[in-house]
Amino acid sequence: MRIKYNFSVAGFTLQISLPRDWNVDALLPSFRAFRCMDEAGERLLTCTVYAAAERPFGALPDTMLESTVSDMGYVSLYKYNERGSEGYCVTIYSEQKGRLHVMQADVFFSTVQVYLYDDERLAGHALSSLLRIAYSQAVLCHGGISIHASAVFCGNRTFLFMGRSGTGKSTHAALWRRYVPGTELLNDDNPTIRLIQGKAYAYGTPWSGKTPCYKPLCFPLGGMVRLKQAPVNRFYGQTEVEAFATILPGCSVIRQDAVLRSALYDTLVQLAEQVPVGMLECKPDEDAAVMCHRALTSCNPCE
Repeated sequence: MRIKYNFSVAGFTLQISLPRDWNVDALLPSFRAFRCMDEAGERLLTCTVYAAAERPFGALPDTMLESTVSDMGYVSLYKYNERGSEGYCVTIYSEQKGRLHVMQADVFFSTVQVYLYDDERLAGHALSSLLRIAYSQAVLCHGGISIHASAVFCGNRTFLFMGRSGTGKSTHAALWRRYVPGTELLNDDNPTIRLIQGKAYAYGTPWSGKTPCYKPLCFPLGGMVRLKQAPVNRFYGQTEVEAFATILPGCSVIRQDAVLRSALYDTLVQLAEQVPVGMLECKPDEDAAVMCHRALTSCNPCE
């Protein structure tokens, strides 16, 4: 017996099916605020989760596209094409010497199956990470982007801070909250951007890195900034071409997939045309936060 759970993330429905005796809140605590009784919005993906022992016997696909180590764990991505059926396989183990959790997905990540060792200490973390991967690809063909950034909101606008890990995104967000009145944190790692009827919006998600900030909120996108550590604070506004190149590195996409990559590029072109984007060379101080806020809101005043 199984139970289906619906979650509303960025206006999309994620439906997750679990064995009846599994505790969804214990496995996915960051999803609680996003849970809904009925489907709310377009169904983005359907995920069926099985015990690892139920996985059909067989070797992993031969074609490995990439293997990475991140906050999600040890992740490998494979492409398969068997008997006319194409798709992806993602494997993850959350810690060294951990057991291998496996996700299989169609080419658009709209239908996925996860085979999980539910008795493992970090099973919930593994499931959340696999869902994050599937979601980040599924939104691409629906005018959405899952982006690595810290997001704050103030004055009915959201502002995103981008940069490599360790650049100071979370620190800069904290400076805004301290020195820009009315600022609150929306998400500290993986907000979603959507274009709806030509307008850009930013959403909180169940994935917020090390900061537990899981808010099912949405605001118009007021601006985006890539941060770079420097001894002096300087803000540089960017052209549309520069903005495209600035946003791209933080976007989640399987770069070997021409369809998903093209969908991302189409969304980025529109985003760069309408949202202020800048480069901020900065110190971790009050002046940097005030300068950044002033520069972005002068282009697109908060309401």
